[in-house]
Amino acid sequence: MARVTGTLTEQAPLPAPAAGAPPLDAPRPHPRPPLQERLAPPMPDDRVWGWVAPLLVTALAAVLRFWNLGQPRVFSFDETYYAKDALALLRFHYEQSTVQDANQRILQGNTHVFTGYASFIVHPPIGKWVIGLGEWMFGVTPFGWRFMPAVLGTLAVLMLARIVRRMTRSTLLGCLAGLLLAVDGLSIVLSRTALLDGPLAFFVLAAFGALVVDRDRARARLAAWSAGRPSGPLAATDRGPRLGWRPWRLAAGLLLGLACATKWSGLWYVVFFGVLTIVWDLGARRAVGLPSPAAATARRDLGPAFLSIVPVAAVVYVVAWVPWLLSYAQQKRDDWTIHPNGPSWIPESWRALVDYHRQMWSFHTHLDTPHPYAAKAIGWLLMVRPTAFWSQNDVTAGTQGCPRGGSTCTQEVTSIGTPILWWGACLALVWLLWRWAAARDWRAGAVLAGVAAGWLPWVLFWRDRTIFTFYAVVVAPFMVMAVALLLGQLLGEREATSPTRRTWGAAAVGGYVLLVVANTAWLWPLLVGDVLPYAEWLRRLWFRGWI
Repeated sequence: MARVTGTLTEQAPLPAPAAGAPPLDAPRPHPRPPLQERLAPPMPDDRVWGWVAPLLVTALAAVLRFWNLGQPRVFSFDETYYAKDALALLRFHYEQSTVQDANQRILQGNTHVFTGYASFIVHPPIGKWVIGLGEWMFGVTPFGWRFMPAVLGTLAVLMLARIVRRMTRSTLLGCLAGLLLAVDGLSIVLSRTALLDGPLAFFVLAAFGALVVDRDRARARLAAWSAGRPSGPLAATDRGPRLGWRPWRLAAGLLLGLACATKWSGLWYVVFFGVLTIVWDLGARRAVGLPSPAAATARRDLGPAFLSIVPVAAVVYVVAWVPWLLSYAQQKRDDWTIHPNGPSWIPESWRALVDYHRQMWSFHTHLDTPHPYAAKAIGWLLMVRPTAFWSQNDVTAGTQGCPRGGSTCTQEVTSIGTPILWWGACLALVWLLWRWAAARDWRAGAVLAGVAAGWLPWVLFWRDRTIFTFYAVVVAPFMVMAVALLLGQLLGEREATSPTRRTWGAAAVGGYVLLVVANTAWLWPLLVGDVLPYAEWLRRLWFRGWI
């Protein structure tokens, strides 16, 4: 027996260990947490702060995205297509071609720029309807057509903060992720420009968040089933429970349909996320000890997952074309035509839509027009060749904010991701590959799937097509997730990390975040088109490929 004297404890001699047994003073492995804890760990108990802190980060994102949003007062890059297509959808329900000087007329307040003839477009309509909503509310001005991309870009920051909080069970890491996305240069520029890639990124991130919530709820149901069943081994034929109604996975299917109806590249997320949710179900059924988790997943989950995602996304995509179908009889064409081939019992408008898609597919698979800012996908994540959206190189000294007595100034909007953030994210992806392979960390696999779906197809299948670095905005939230997970590893868990280790980890994390913020502040004039003396502009372009 032990006798306690002050702070010292005297103990009787320990009995000798049995033959083959580990020494009695050997360190004990940490016991595995209960099944409920492993399958459905509790969320942080800071419910109020869990909303207030992400909302504060979102407020910062809103300032960066809405500040002077109507400037520059021009059609920036492909806004020349999508802003006018959005207006045509509002008025005619299909895209129309415009007169020669349409851009100048619109900027002067004259929106009567359409010829009455349908124009050949190469992207589905949802993203343009989103842009048109802003024009409907605030007019056909740069602010109007950029308003909704800015709204979605701001909401993406809030979503990411909450998603990472759910994935890590840490409000701090969630807010760090939101902050990094809020100050990412690529995300800022695409939120301030009326292109389709910003809405696409929003729908993809929202679908991912819905699947993460569905994962938590499905695993909680399995944990409850396991806790409530009689003790003893499971039968070899036991497949576990059906998981019933899963509205969050259905919502993911709807959001993925909206992504596909914005740009066809959303289809890759249907594939990758569909596989991801099945893999998550397989892991959950294995965790509860089912004898044949693969067979159980195939029997219980595969069919419902397919029906929740693929048909739902397909229906949403088709519904997006209903205005085009209803207006088909009124559409006139001059220099291009549609051949509504097929059985006569199918309505002509539907046959025409199929042929329209054939022509769109032909355009995308044969687009190899040279462009000065075309960039191979292999360099996107390192920001090898960012896209200049707009520039004005002859600002006279003494005008438009250009200092007097010096040389001429320049203005430019460049869609460059904050380099310190993106380069750090590339390192984080390497760590996540190891983490996924060695520890089977589901979060690592999820982030890698999000990056792969938005980047690998362009590397593997579309490398000869004319493509641009700003397409990578769809993977920006997943790159930020990778950084947030690595920062969480550097910081360490409060309960399992010594104070000294945690202090150094906090210093490293804080220092990196400050570097990212400072990097964005340095690049800010290039993100919003501020006037810069030529020398100052050149100082911000670190590599020849950025010019």
